Order: sequence, then C-alpha cells, then structure tokens
Amino acid sequence: MSRDPDENAPDEIIWQGKFITARKKGRWEYVSRARGIRAAVILAVDEDDHVILVEQYRVPLGKSCIELPAGLIGDDEGKAGEDATAAAARELEEETGYRAGRMEVIGEFYSSPGMVSEAFTLVRAHDLEKVGEGGGTDSENITVHRVPLSGIAEAIEQWRAQDYAIDVRMLMLLGPGLLG
Repeated sequence: MSRDPDENAPDEIIWQGKFITARKKGRWEYVSRARGIRAAVILAVDEDDHVILVEQYRVPLGKSCIELPAGLIGDDEGKAGEDATAAAARELEEETGYRAGRMEVIGEFYSSPGMVSEAFTLVRAHDLEKVGEGGGTDSENITVHRVPLSGIAEAIEQWRAQDYAIDVRMLMLLGPGLLG
C-alpha cells in the first residue's frame, strides 16, 4: 500500500542542465542534482572553540551568504566514486586554508525535502591546522571567517543587519541557544 498517492507516479525530467535537473512526479515538482553528484558539508571547530565559516556570493539569493564550508563529491574529472571524507577534506582546505587531522562522518541530511531531493553528508573536521589562505578555486571568491562559538548568535545577528543570507545549516550552531 502506498503511503502517498504520488509515490508510484512516473518520474519525469522536465529540464536538465549540467548541474541540476527539474523533475515532476505526480503532483510534485522538484529539483535534483544531475549525474548523481552529492555534497559534503564540513563542521570545523578549532582547538580554541572557533568555528570556521565561509562567505560567498550566491546568485540565486542575489547576495552574499554565510555558510559552513561545503563542496561537491566526485564532480571533478577523475573523481567519480570519491569518498565523502576525502571530498570534505579537499574542500575544507581549498575554501578555508585549514587541513583536518581527522574527518568524522556525522550522517546524511536533507536541506529542503519538499522542493529538493539533494542530500548532504555532514562531516566533522578535527585537529585543524592552518596551512593556507583559503578562498576557494579560481572560479570562487570565498571569504573565511573564524568565529568563537560563544559569540555565534551575535555574529549572525550582525551579518543579518548587513543583509547577508544565512544558510540553514547555521541553525546547528544556534541550536543550544534556541532551546535554552
């Protein structure tokens, strides 16, 4: 017995680009990543209890966004089948200039399950060492922020006042304060 009337409906591709696919299944329209590409998101907290964040302009939002470092798994030439922790370690160093001594998979999460089928693997970076400036690849313009966890709510409030977008994953850093 189906739990939802659309569960067994045919999955139609409405449009497909290089990176995303617009789909329709029954009454639902949604977006998925093309070519089965997955994402890794990195929670990096250093030995002084500072979280490493990135800021980058996001075209769909029309403004800069404060985020946890993240990147695609297996999207580069010759990287098919790439491990999530390997991708996370590579992206952390490219974007932030920090190298992790150890990566720990926390689990798979869905950011907007009513509209996007994309899941991301959350990876915790341990034993951080600053080895470069970060900033991303040549096609990225990333600013790195190192923020004390004890001041994360105030930092987010200041970014909001400056009209920055705040990624939904930042909620995990605010969690204890929201519940207290």
